[in-house]
Amino acid sequence: MYPEDLKYTADHEWIRQLSDTVIRFGITDYAQDALGDIVYVSLPEVGTAIAAGETCGEVESTKSVSDIYAPVSGTVTAHNSALVATPEVVNADPYGEGWMVEVELSEPDALATLLDSAGYASHVASA
Repeated sequence: MYPEDLKYTADHEWIRQLSDTVIRFGITDYAQDALGDIVYVSLPEVGTAIAAGETCGEVESTKSVSDIYAPVSGTVTAHNSALVATPEVVNADPYGEGWMVEVELSEPDALATLLDSAGYASHVASA
C-alpha cells in the first residue's frame, strides 16, 4: 500500500533517499486523500535551513489548510516549483511528480529513526 523504498513520518510525510546526504520528500497518499482536492502549496525557498519536526510549508485543500513538517534537518536544495501552478499533482501522484522538497541532510543518520512502510501502515491503521 505504501512504497517500500521510502521512509515515513508519523506526520504523513514520505522520504526518498537520493544520495548519502540528499533526500526528497512530500506528503503521503494517505495525507493527500484526507485533505481532498489540493488547491495551493507553499514550499520553503532554496537555501532555507529546516529543522526536523518543524513547519516548513503549507498545503491548502478544498477542506482545510495543513502544515508540512520537515522530516529531517538540513538545507533546502530544491523545491518542486511546478506545484505552484498545478498543486493538484500532489493528489494525482504524491510519490512521483507530486514531490515537494529536496534537502541536504545535516544529520545523515537521522533517516534511521524514520518509519518503514510497514511501520507507517501500522501507524495509519491505528489512527
